[in-house]
Amino acid sequence: MAAHRSMHRLYSSWIGSSASSSSVFNIRSTRSIPLQLKAAATMSTSSSSSPPADFPVTHTIETKLSKAFSPLHHLEVRNESHMHNVPANSETHFKVIIASPVFAEHKTPLARHRAVNSVLAEEVAADGPVHALSIVAKTPEQWDKMVADGKADIGASPNCRGGDGSLPKRK
Repeated sequence: MAAHRSMHRLYSSWIGSSASSSSVFNIRSTRSIPLQLKAAATMSTSSSSSPPADFPVTHTIETKLSKAFSPLHHLEVRNESHMHNVPANSETHFKVIIASPVFAEHKTPLARHRAVNSVLAEEVAADGPVHALSIVAKTPEQWDKMVADGKADIGASPNCRGGDGSLPKRK
């Protein structure tokens, strides 16, 4: 678990001028941040992470999910491509962990997955950039219970076992 926590550090660059829902939050690949709308008034630290232009698919996923499931309670977009047989810095395999009050409307996990897949339809299409997408979608109450019970440390997906050979090989 300690290795997992170090791989998925809390995102260290929060941008927000107030604790209102109009605060701007920025999330990067393999980093996570709980988006608590009742957060402290001003949060700002620096990070050496790459700008969104370096990871355009990750940025697109973050932006689309942030807009579609606002107000967000928690969002993690993990690029797990490094665990698969793809070139370095690929953006093909993702895990999304999201909590939003919007999911109260979607009662079953399947309905929540369909909602996320619908928002990311272009990215997960057969000719889209995303080859695999793992989704954990919860209501804020479910997420807070997972945190309280110590079950919010969701592990990485399994390493690739070779796949079907349809993706480009590592260089």
